[in-house]
Amino acid sequence: MAKKKQEFEKQDEQLQEVNEALTGAGKWIEDNADLISWIVAGIAVVVMGIIAINNYIIKPHALEASNENAKAVVYFMNGDFDKALNGDDAECIGFEAIADEYKHYQQGKLAALYAGICYFEKGEFDEAAKYLKKFDAEDVNIDPAAHQLLGDAYVELEEYGKAAKAFEAAAESGNEIIAPMSLKKAGIVYLHEGKNAKALKAFKTIKENYPTSSEAQDIDKYIAIAE
Repeated sequence: MAKKKQEFEKQDEQLQEVNEALTGAGKWIEDNADLISWIVAGIAVVVMGIIAINNYIIKPHALEASNENAKAVVYFMNGDFDKALNGDDAECIGFEAIADEYKHYQQGKLAALYAGICYFEKGEFDEAAKYLKKFDAEDVNIDPAAHQLLGDAYVELEEYGKAAKAFEAAAESGNEIIAPMSLKKAGIVYLHEGKNAKALKAFKTIKENYPTSSEAQDIDKYIAIAE
């Protein structure tokens, strides 16, 4: 009984403290009405400024970046990776310039992804990794694919620790196609590094979570190697 009484007294004290705080806050608001009005007005100005920036600066720049990407993509689709990257000294400025000039926009990040792919196709894996790291998007297909390609670039550079990390990041997406593929790549890298426990975990994840994937068809062989 004494314990319950103490709990009730403690609750009363806490309620009293809350009431005092609320009363104090109310008095502060009353005493500083003019200041609050200025703050509210200031916030309104900032919000209007953000809207204006979005409508008159951000949107036009994003449209410009999109148009520039479209020009470079034509060269990319034709396999002319040099012009896709560096432009044609006429209409197209190229993915490198787009990625730099519009780096704060999603289209600039997309240009970085294209640049990374171009360099990978050219066999310039340092540059490929440099641009692939700049890409970031919340897309369940593109983002893991970019991480997987980044892992492939690191494998070519024999930077196996970074490669495994990139493959694991791709696998975290849960993408039914890319995840098991990336897990298998990560497992093979771990085997190469002598990290059999991590390799085994990757291979078993494929067997348990992606049993219908093509990677799962011969996964028992890899599991046996890692054990």
